[in-house]
Amino acid sequence: MGLITVFKAKKIITMNPGNPTATHVAIRDGRVLSAGSEEEMAGWGQYELDESFRDKILMPGMVEGHSHLMAGGIWNFTYVGYQGRIDPDGGAWLGVKTIEDVLDRLREVEKTLSADVPLVAWGLDPIFLEGRRMDKTDLNSVSKTRPIAIMHSNFHLMTVNSVSLALAEYDEHSDLDGIAKSPDGSPNGELQEMAAMYPVMRRLNIDFRKLGRSEVGIVNFGKVCNRAGVTSATDLLNDLPDEDVAEMQGLTGKANYPVRLHTMLNGLSMPPSEIKKRALELKKLCTDKLIVGAVKIVTDGSIQGFTARIKWPVHYNGAPNGIWNIAPEQLKILVTELHDAGIQMHIHTNGDEAIDAALDALEAAKIKNNRPDIRHVLQHVQMADNAQLRKMKQLDVLANFFSNHIYYFGDKHAALTIGPERARGMDPCQSAINIGVPFAIHSDAPVTPMGPLFTAWCAVNRITESGEVLGPEERISVKDALYAITLGAAYTLHMDHEIGSIESGKWADFAVLEQDPEGVDPISLRDICVWGTVVGGVKLPVS
Repeated sequence: MGLITVFKAKKIITMNPGNPTATHVAIRDGRVLSAGSEEEMAGWGQYELDESFRDKILMPGMVEGHSHLMAGGIWNFTYVGYQGRIDPDGGAWLGVKTIEDVLDRLREVEKTLSADVPLVAWGLDPIFLEGRRMDKTDLNSVSKTRPIAIMHSNFHLMTVNSVSLALAEYDEHSDLDGIAKSPDGSPNGELQEMAAMYPVMRRLNIDFRKLGRSEVGIVNFGKVCNRAGVTSATDLLNDLPDEDVAEMQGLTGKANYPVRLHTMLNGLSMPPSEIKKRALELKKLCTDKLIVGAVKIVTDGSIQGFTARIKWPVHYNGAPNGIWNIAPEQLKILVTELHDAGIQMHIHTNGDEAIDAALDALEAAKIKNNRPDIRHVLQHVQMADNAQLRKMKQLDVLANFFSNHIYYFGDKHAALTIGPERARGMDPCQSAINIGVPFAIHSDAPVTPMGPLFTAWCAVNRITESGEVLGPEERISVKDALYAITLGAAYTLHMDHEIGSIESGKWADFAVLEQDPEGVDPISLRDICVWGTVVGGVKLPVS
């Protein structure tokens, strides 16, 4: 039996309704003995008092329920996003506000590359740039001989130059869904969704998911989490071969690795029977800090990329409907197979037509085999209306809302993608509370920066980048938002018995804050400074 350490804090927010606040927390063997007063700690026997946090606020380690390991490794490539970003080492990258600014940044990088290296960048947001979309002609001005590929911020689209199109053998005769065309019928350089992007990625040897498989990528992902006060995070799409799982086990198993990693098998990487078999194998490989065995399924694409599947009247600006990554009938087959085997599914559903398809598939699976032991989750679920939320409640399906969209893309959703009425109802957290659908909120890092306190700020205030309040009726309280980034997210991961609150028996995972999120003005939630985290009782300051 290990030694007892007691942390003293200015305030401890426990998220335990029976014991909501404390000043001291006792830890032994990486778990919480109890939280309360110093006098109450004495009952556990002799302990070492640690006053490092006497002037700080402790709350449960925050849980990022939708992110990707490549949030650490993506910085191997050049950032060309509209909003500024902070990299894993704390470096600031200014946003690029015009197409010419993007091209200038690419030209600077292009000068540094040897002749046989492609130019790869990420973070592009065409919806913000000058009222038109960047195309191959723009990138040809950077280089007509070097392959160039720019991944959009949503990771559902890519813009490439003519050299890259030629390498993929795309021309006016190519009829693959997702190859955008110029008026003359030739590919214009924009590739939508994986089927269209993959041939270019293969020929340029670009594997964005591999960025999360390297040691550097996994280590940098830990830094991203630590900076945000996150102690449990998802990698929500991974092919998970044995060698990658072994490396993740080794790295996460180190005492100073700052996050419990929940990584999900890519449900579209193999036939349904093979996905089921592999997911069941993975369940046997879980450790305290690496949790595997659930499956991620991507149904549609991106709302701001115009590849989400949206019901009538589709897009506000008249753009055609989006792209299915898996046809609804095939989705039913896959969902039924995995549900029967007791495998939890996290299903990507941005547009409301995709939400319908996922709910129809889950309903059919539950009619066949109504297993109450599985918590399936709809991810993003941005356009859910009240009828869909009621159906989710009926089917015991959970939601993980992409609340960051309200700030980053809310203005564009109202003006271009789905129009003012539907935009006001996006990411409907308060409606979910009213109807009784359990939910979390997320960043989808690296699509938007990881930062649960910022995500909570978005759900509480619903302020867009221009300063408008988008859908004030869907604002939620600070209390509900803090729940969503702790116990709410833990519940979606089947881990609320281990993480998400500071109470006896759970892992001693804490976020260490400089200000009290329950005490500041709600408009200041996003400005709270993170000192670092505690994971399994180990103090991990931001480096």
